[in-house]
Amino acid sequence: MNPPKTPYLTVDAVIEYGDQIILIERGKEPYGYALPGGFVEIGEDVKSAVIREIKEETNLDIDIKGVLGIYSDPKRDPRGHTVTVVFVCSASTNQKPISGDDAKKVMLFDLSNIPTEKLVFDHSQIIIDYTEWKKNKKFFIR
Repeated sequence: MNPPKTPYLTVDAVIEYGDQIILIERGKEPYGYALPGGFVEIGEDVKSAVIREIKEETNLDIDIKGVLGIYSDPKRDPRGHTVTVVFVCSASTNQKPISGDDAKKVMLFDLSNIPTEKLVFDHSQIIIDYTEWKKNKKFFIR
């Protein structure tokens, strides 16, 4: 991937699934666990992008609860500078997550049992922020 002239815009989602959240095991570099998400396509708004990306990676229909924050550390993605809008979403437990696209596997985790050492990008910080958001609905810009 050639370095962009400006940062790429991406979306990520913390998906609440009952009392757990969903992480994917990535099937492409960088390998590890991540929140579902991906690149916003030209001509696409971020809300449509997150709905599309979640459907592609988990086969879930989601309800968007709100925006957790915007994350823009130039080092957040080893593939190049990205800026991500992170959504908090929910999915009905009547749906079964099925991996697809970049997701090798879809996994459920309790917040107290997140494998932070295996998370890629800046998703450890995002999960810390999500835990804080659950307490006081604070918006994050990083």
